[in-house]
Amino acid sequence: MIPLDIASLEAAYAAGRATPRGVLDAIFARIAETGERPVWICLAPSERVAAQLAEIDRRRAAGEALPLYGIPFAVKDNIDVAGLPTTAACPDFAYVPARSATVVEKLEAAGAVLVGKTNLDQFATGLVGTRSPYGICASVFDPAYISGGSSSGSGVAVAAGLVSFALGTDTAGSGRVPAAFNNIVGLKPTKGLVSCRGVVPACRSLDCVSIFAADSSEALRVLAVVQGFDAEDAFSRPAAASSRPAPATFRFGVPDKPVEFFGDEAAGALYAAAIERLQAIGGEAIAIDLAPFEEAARLVYQGPWVAERLAVLRRYGFDRPDAMHPVVRRIIEAADKLSAVESFEGFYHLAALIRAAEPAWQKMDVLLLPTTGTTYTIEQVLADPVALNSNLGRYTNFVNLMDLSAVAVPAGFRPNGLPFGVTLIGRAFEDGMVAGLADRLHRTLADATIGATGWPLPPVAAAPPATGYRIAVVGAHLSGQPLNHQLTALDARLVGTARTAPGYSLYALPGTVPAKPGLIRDGQGSGRIEIEIWELDAAGFGRFVAAIPAPLSLGTIALEEGRTVQGFLCEAHAVTGAEDITDFGGWRAWLARKTS
Repeated sequence: MIPLDIASLEAAYAAGRATPRGVLDAIFARIAETGERPVWICLAPSERVAAQLAEIDRRRAAGEALPLYGIPFAVKDNIDVAGLPTTAACPDFAYVPARSATVVEKLEAAGAVLVGKTNLDQFATGLVGTRSPYGICASVFDPAYISGGSSSGSGVAVAAGLVSFALGTDTAGSGRVPAAFNNIVGLKPTKGLVSCRGVVPACRSLDCVSIFAADSSEALRVLAVVQGFDAEDAFSRPAAASSRPAPATFRFGVPDKPVEFFGDEAAGALYAAAIERLQAIGGEAIAIDLAPFEEAARLVYQGPWVAERLAVLRRYGFDRPDAMHPVVRRIIEAADKLSAVESFEGFYHLAALIRAAEPAWQKMDVLLLPTTGTTYTIEQVLADPVALNSNLGRYTNFVNLMDLSAVAVPAGFRPNGLPFGVTLIGRAFEDGMVAGLADRLHRTLADATIGATGWPLPPVAAAPPATGYRIAVVGAHLSGQPLNHQLTALDARLVGTARTAPGYSLYALPGTVPAKPGLIRDGQGSGRIEIEIWELDAAGFGRFVAAIPAPLSLGTIALEEGRTVQGFLCEAHAVTGAEDITDFGGWRAWLARKTS
């Protein structure tokens, strides 16, 4: 099967190498071979899929723009899809909605095609993926280990290469923990940015619809489709001013005291490596007091927020505790013992902690934390379900309580082959900036792949509309390289990374100070050369281009995904006798090999 990331499918459709019908047929054949459960609770019926495919083809033929044409996706089974049962992983709770959730309506209107509804920790209560009567989802890397939850099936569906992206929900980390345990990205947007109309709540005041994807840029593409104010959702809110772009230089917070990894030394080493890699791409590490964040994290299963879980079930008229998973029942039934006074005390305590965290936000643009301090086997979690779940939420639980945005990204593998992830956390409505930095960090991993598929990361998805002049750099002007300051001094902003189309070769130019490469289009090179795309205003662009020294020049560079951009090219005569470094895939990779 061809890679299912959005960029690869778009390229395959455009070139006639694949069709949405062929891709969906291949996906359902793979699911049939591997078995529907425990990943899936309900698959989309073949007639529904056929109708969707016919409709998007009709609309496309009529000239309608469909930004997610033929892209397969899945949704967590606490999100309504018209005509399919919503179970929230509790068969006795199940109902069949007449209308899809707003988020599903938007995706299908954009041309995306639903594959099915995925397994979850019952009523989205848990971070482990073991609390479902439909079976226990496991890590795609080791069946003995948990997949993470509560959006377990959605995370596994993306990591196993069964869909391009999947929707989860996130109250205390459910859209981030499965990403960390399965080597994918989990974007948890600002509360209210994506409508929760048609989503069975866990805690209505905290819930967010989250996005699992191959990388942060593809998650942002999906977010761009589904976000927006919805008058039918009482907790929806209009976006604030557009999120600032990811800055070339930035400050990121790290705890001023040792991080708790629960004895997982490999996780600790990978977190330290992530800090170093974030510094290498322009970040300055700032020590901050994590105490207010950690204390807020402990509130999520106390006071008002536990009572909310019980209020949801009563609102739906569900009063069958005997039909609930025993761990979920124990958590939710505790709410009956809470008084209104205790609930208000919880709100007051949280407000005080948010105020106590403000000095940290004055010092940092984002906060970098391990998504989880460790992971566990299924056997361990079944033996001690509450305490181990609490450990997993130590660095995730506070995010929605404190009204923050977050993106979880892969950060390498332990010696035992299990993935580790980190999360970048920012203020509300800073989703784009946080995702941009997360994508840059993710792409510093050598040979990064999507989940357990072995597929390489896609090129950066289509960038937001330009507000200035863009230029691609390939060598000494890259982030962290000696001439990058020439861009930042002109207030240039990094738009994203990409790779060239085939037909380009890269050479190490002899005698240049500082060392520089030369990119030429000779029709022979294998292409896929790493570049960065920067944006400047008209005055800055003119000053920058005027300073380009021979034998470099400005030309048009074709990118792998079909776009073109102006960028640095080299006169052909200058590479005579120079070292061909094309096979390294980029200047930074060659420098790393040269110095290792």
